[in-house]
Amino acid sequence: MQAVQLAKLAVTPDGVAAALDAVSGFDTALVNGFARVSEPQSAALAALAGAVAGSPLAEAVAAAVSKVSTGAIGTDELSALAAARAALLGAVHDALVDQADTALGRNRSEWTATPDAAAPSPLAAGSRAWLGELAIAGWRGVDHDLVAAADQTVESLLADPTLRRLAVLLDGFTAELGACAPIATMDLVPARRWADLWTRALLLSWRGAESAVTESVSGRLLPLGVDLHEHGTAVQAQVHGVLEVAGAPARRVRVSVAAAKVDTIVGPAVWQLLGPHRQLLTALAEQRALELTDMPLTATGDLLWDDDRAKAGEAADPFVTATVQLPQAQAPAVAPLDSDPVHIAEPVLLEGYRFRDGAMELGEQRLRVELDALPSAGPLTPAGVTGSSTMIGLLRWDTSGWSVRPLAVRRKVKSALTAFHNGDWALGPTDPKVAKAQAKSGDAVAVLRERAGRLLRK
Repeated sequence: MQAVQLAKLAVTPDGVAAALDAVSGFDTALVNGFARVSEPQSAALAALAGAVAGSPLAEAVAAAVSKVSTGAIGTDELSALAAARAALLGAVHDALVDQADTALGRNRSEWTATPDAAAPSPLAAGSRAWLGELAIAGWRGVDHDLVAAADQTVESLLADPTLRRLAVLLDGFTAELGACAPIATMDLVPARRWADLWTRALLLSWRGAESAVTESVSGRLLPLGVDLHEHGTAVQAQVHGVLEVAGAPARRVRVSVAAAKVDTIVGPAVWQLLGPHRQLLTALAEQRALELTDMPLTATGDLLWDDDRAKAGEAADPFVTATVQLPQAQAPAVAPLDSDPVHIAEPVLLEGYRFRDGAMELGEQRLRVELDALPSAGPLTPAGVTGSSTMIGLLRWDTSGWSVRPLAVRRKVKSALTAFHNGDWALGPTDPKVAKAQAKSGDAVAVLRERAGRLLRK
């Protein structure tokens, strides 16, 4: 990315600040709940209704605000408010993605609406009722009893494969709330994050069962880099790449694989949990292409990974892919429910920069680099990133503006230009010091599996 392109990201698109203000006001109102609506909460609800006054949601949201303000709170009214919040964030997302596409000179597929013929599952009604209780109590009113009230609902949802998306979201949400309860004692409430989860869960509860698969593809996948997401109980590797299919333009795609974990499994050991995806891990560790056969692909550019349908092939330098293939690759469409600034992650190639005061400088333009997001399961370090000359990263956005999350860098090591990738250790650490330290500390994954085997045998 050149400085002239980066300059096109310097100014926030019109309307973004106002939309985010309306969302923030609603999120703040959720902190204390709607059991008794205060004057500031009424003003926040009115601002939310005003922000969507020119949209098809106008009438429903205005009616919902009127009822909630008088204490008549139902799931229909709360769902209308959640829809308004999601619509505003969707508008912000679309404006920012359009800005990024313009700056990068990229083309993007249009989302094709598909009618949702299936009626919402009756099981989802229980989740709406519980989410309604959350909104009435507010985050400050959440205690262990309120969290526990969702247990039976979550268990029922997890038993139905067609509701797995909602079930997993609620399962994680309740676990997070439970870990913080009683929330009245918290100094700082993550209002934006919890409002995001509440909104998404409420809207998902109205969706019928749907299949995201749109086609099966055969071709060559050229990985660009992997973004590793690690939490105490789960790890996910999200691979960004370019898909080549004979007779069709190149497309940008994603691959997401995940596994459950315990908080004692950290660092390079987390890759062992993803061991069933051997072909994918081999391609990441050895910088190789993947030959795909009839791999399911969604309209949002997500490959539903099946390792049996892939084979690691010839060498494929991600920096060559980023230089030659990425600029022309068709960007995937974004589903309406995923249209939120938090989901923006555009692969980019950055060259000719320098670092000053922790920020990347391209000419007169500055770009924040997410050095705190570097995974411990890979070789990238803050010092290595700031000493690099070329980077593959994900262009992201938050209220502080645009930033880049490093996936791979090139830097000089003993006068030789050397590449470092987040996925270099997918088959085990290549750094002798890290490998020695891991061997000395023992194989936590093997120990836990052996103990689990004992329990099962008993």
